[in-house]
Amino acid sequence: MKCCTLFVVLGFTLLVNSGFAMEDTREMTFDKRYLNMPVRHGEAKWLMSVIIDGEKVREFAIELSDEKPDYWVWLDLAEFRGKKATLKIYCPLVDKSKVLAAVYQDDKIKEADSFYKEKNRQQFHFSSRRGWNNDSNGMVYYKGEYHLFYQHNPYGWNWGNMTWGHAVSTDSVHWTELGDAIHPDKLGTIFSGSAVVDHGNTAGFQSGDEEVLVCIYTSAGGTSLLSKDQPFTQSIAYSNDRGRTWKVYEGNPVVKHISGDNRDPKVIWHEPTKCWVMVLYLDESKMAFLSSPDLKNWTKHSEQKCFHECPELFQLPVDGDKSKTKWILYGGSGHYLIGDFDGKEFKRETESINFHDGNCFYASQTFTNMPESDGRRIQIAWGRIYTPYMPFNQCMLFPVELTLRTTDDGVRMFAEPIDEIKNIHGKKHIWTSEILKPGQNFLSGLSGELFHIRGFFDVGSTAQMGFNIRGTEVLYDADKKQISCNDKSAKLEPKNGMIALEILVDRNSIEIFANSGRVYMPMGGVLPEDNKKIELFSKTTEVKVALLEIYELNSIWK
Repeated sequence: MKCCTLFVVLGFTLLVNSGFAMEDTREMTFDKRYLNMPVRHGEAKWLMSVIIDGEKVREFAIELSDEKPDYWVWLDLAEFRGKKATLKIYCPLVDKSKVLAAVYQDDKIKEADSFYKEKNRQQFHFSSRRGWNNDSNGMVYYKGEYHLFYQHNPYGWNWGNMTWGHAVSTDSVHWTELGDAIHPDKLGTIFSGSAVVDHGNTAGFQSGDEEVLVCIYTSAGGTSLLSKDQPFTQSIAYSNDRGRTWKVYEGNPVVKHISGDNRDPKVIWHEPTKCWVMVLYLDESKMAFLSSPDLKNWTKHSEQKCFHECPELFQLPVDGDKSKTKWILYGGSGHYLIGDFDGKEFKRETESINFHDGNCFYASQTFTNMPESDGRRIQIAWGRIYTPYMPFNQCMLFPVELTLRTTDDGVRMFAEPIDEIKNIHGKKHIWTSEILKPGQNFLSGLSGELFHIRGFFDVGSTAQMGFNIRGTEVLYDADKKQISCNDKSAKLEPKNGMIALEILVDRNSIEIFANSGRVYMPMGGVLPEDNKKIELFSKTTEVKVALLEIYELNSIWK
C-alpha cells in the first residue's frame, strides 16, 4: 500500500495516492446547456473536476452512480458554452466504474418534470429543486423582486460543496429558482453572507442603467482541495442585470483573515456615517464591526462578545413609533440583544433574549433595501428539517414580520407570518362565539395537509385546550400559563382571559404563533402520510371560541 495524504474536505475523507483508487477522464465540448449527472444515496463519493484550458473551473464531491440512480443533478454550462473541457473523477474507494460514461449533456434538465411533486416536498416553504440547503443568505429587495440566496450543495443530499443558490419572488411566498449564483473557487467554498443594492455606485461596478447588486460572503479556505491552505476570508461578487448573472471581484478577498473561522458577513448601509457597515463573526462568540466607503476597503473598529455565527443587525421602532428606534443584534440561534449602534460600536442595553421556542429555527436573515412605502422587517430562517430519501433536503421557514413591542418583561421582538400568506388561501372555514366542550371536535369533517389556522379563545384559569394536527398536539395549559408542542414549551400569559393562536401547517412543519407573535414556535418533522386529520379539543372544561378561521392552503408550486 502506498503512503497517503489525508484531506477532510468536501464533506468526505479523501485518501490521495492510497493505492485503492479509481481515476477516469473524459473529453467533451460543451455544446448543450446542462451536464446531467446520476446520483445514488450512499454511493461512494467521487471528486469531480471540470477543467478548461488547464484550469479547474468547477470541483465538487458527488455520489455518482451508473446503476439505478435515485435522482439526477446538473451543472449549468451556460458560461462555458463552446469550450472544450476535460471531466476528471477520482474516488479512493472504487477500483472500477463506468460512472463517467453515464454523465451526459442536454438542453434540458433531467427529471425536471418531477420537480416539486415529491411526497415530502414542502408545499409553501421554499426548498431547492435538488440537493441540500441551509442558511438564508443575501436577502435583498430590488425593483419588485425579493432575492433569496442560500447555502446550497447542488450535487447531493448532505451538506458540502457550499455554493450560493438563488431564488426570486414577487411576494416572498411564490419562488422561482434561478440557479446557483456564486461557486467555489481557489479562495474557498462559499459560506454565508449578505447582499446590498449599491445605490451610490460606491464600488464603481455599475456598467448600465441598473443599480448594482453586491453579495458579500465568506470564502471558506481549506474546505476544498482547490483552496487547500487558504484561510477564511471575506469576498464580494456583483451583478449589473438584476441578479441574473454574477461576476466575482478580481480583488478578492476584501477582508483578509482576522481570527479563527471568521465568517458570515452581514453588511448594511449606515446613513448617519455614510458608510457601509459589516458585522462579522470571529470566533469564541465574538462579533466584529467594520466599515467601508466602497465595499472593497474595510476598517475594523470594535468587537462584541455575544453570539455564535450568522450575525444580523438592523433597526426597529418600538411600538411602531419611528421616533423611538432600537438596534437589534442577533446570531445563528436567534437570541438577540437590544441596544444602540453608532456605525462603529454596538452598545447593548439588555442581556441575551430568547427569540423562538421551536426545534428547527437557525441562521435567519432579514431583507435589506425594503421600500419605505412598505417599511416591514421581513425575516426568513433556515428550517432544519430533514427529508429522508428525497432528492432535496432542508427548507426555509415561512417569512415572518418582526416588530418591537413593550411587554411586562420589557421591550421584546415579536414574529408574525407575513400578510402575503393570503396569496395561497383556499377554502375558508369559520366559527364565531361557540362553546367547545370536553370531548367535542368542531373540525371532525376537516382533513388535509396544508392549513392556516387563526383563533381567539377564552381559556379561563383551568382549561387544557388546543389542536391535534395530524397526530401532533399543540396544547395550551391555562393553569401553567404555558403552550407546548412535542418536547418544546413556552410561557404564554392570557390577555383578559384570552389567548390568540395562529398556526401554519405544511407537510413537514407546524409553525405556531401565539398572542400576535409574542411566542414563536416553529416545529419541524415529517407528518404521517396516513393521518390528515385536525382536531380542536378541550381536555378539562368548556372553552369559549370567540373566533376560529381555518384556511386550506394552496401549494406555491402549482
